[in-house]
Amino acid sequence: MIVELGEEDRKRSKDTERVRGELAEKIMAFLGGQNERMTPASGLSFARVCEYTPPMSYLYEPSLSLIIRGRKRVKLGETTYIYDESRFLLTSVNLPTVTEVLQASAEAPYISLLMRLDLQMARQLMADIEQHGPHSPVKGPGMATGPATPELFDAIARLIAIFDKPQDLPHLGKLIQQEILYRILTSPAGGRLRETVLTGTRSHRTAKAITWLRENFDKPLKMAELAAFVGMGQSTLHHHFRMVTAMSPLQYQKHLRLHEARRMLIGENVDAATAAVRVGYESVTQFSREYRRMFGAPPIKDVKGLRAPVFNNPSTF
Repeated sequence: MIVELGEEDRKRSKDTERVRGELAEKIMAFLGGQNERMTPASGLSFARVCEYTPPMSYLYEPSLSLIIRGRKRVKLGETTYIYDESRFLLTSVNLPTVTEVLQASAEAPYISLLMRLDLQMARQLMADIEQHGPHSPVKGPGMATGPATPELFDAIARLIAIFDKPQDLPHLGKLIQQEILYRILTSPAGGRLRETVLTGTRSHRTAKAITWLRENFDKPLKMAELAAFVGMGQSTLHHHFRMVTAMSPLQYQKHLRLHEARRMLIGENVDAATAAVRVGYESVTQFSREYRRMFGAPPIKDVKGLRAPVFNNPSTF
């Protein structure tokens, strides 16, 4: 399935053109000679890409990804999201993806920001929002796109404006980030995040299973033990896990292993056998076979020309 842009998105992009132009200038000035940089605001970072980059492995954490300029493709399982300045990308759980910047050049670089979500803050906001009327449960993957509205860009602009005011940032910065989170939670895409952060829901328990796998992907997967850990039946966990991540727990583990192995091969310059063992494979032959199936080429061929300088290019936001 491919999630693409529509006419309403193009109109929205026109409506935010001015503020995005101003944001692009401020972000470029903040980045200076760097392509990626953390900001003084908690969990917020900026990125710039000046040329097309091939598809890259990237593990999205719970986060908001917002494009200021450019276009991007993100593949999660069998679902592909294509979005630009008119939409944000919301990720509610840890998800292994393959990302690709579609529009970027030295004259018009791709510019984006990533704000890692404070789930505790989300829970507090959810309690306030629920007081004004409950929301219906939603079903679907833990990744979604939503409208990047003028109000959302305006909040980002106000947050950047206080970067050089250390006395204001801890207090006003937190309030603005709460506003940004409120905009996400009340957007058409917000239901996915609401389900994930509400303790006791099946989505929340599934998120707990996802976190365990993220932290233990190199260990053998025993579904009975994982289901007992999160308090769900095996079949129920399997069903909801696939719904949230677009893959089964075993497929998710394999994706994590292969994505981490690819990172090692490119960023740490290790050989395929070493990477295979470190991510939990007992058979190097099986590792190479599954690696080729996922990335389209065997490990040695895949990493050729994709060493650290390109791999570290921040095409991931």
